[in-house]
Amino acid sequence: MPFESDKIMFEIYRETTYTGKYRVVYFTELQDHNKETEISRAMAGEHFYDGFIRAYRKDQAKELIEQILTRMNEGEKLTPEQVENEIKAFTPT
Repeated sequence: MPFESDKIMFEIYRETTYTGKYRVVYFTELQDHNKETEISRAMAGEHFYDGFIRAYRKDQAKELIEQILTRMNEGEKLTPEQVENEIKAFTPT
């Protein structure tokens, strides 16, 4: 059975104050020096999707999320459901 610490909480949001680009923040990996800034940016943005990825193979999951963000920032229209389906292999059950 996975532990609570075996997963990483994240949010994909659209930045509304600067570039209008989609970004991701991994909340459970924030350090004290960047926690407030990153949370403030996400809160000021437009929520798109949030969830958890498993800590196991997190690098592959993050790479996939970055690819999704690139596609969205280049104009591809994705729904939160499509994002969820694409990252399903990396999400806790």
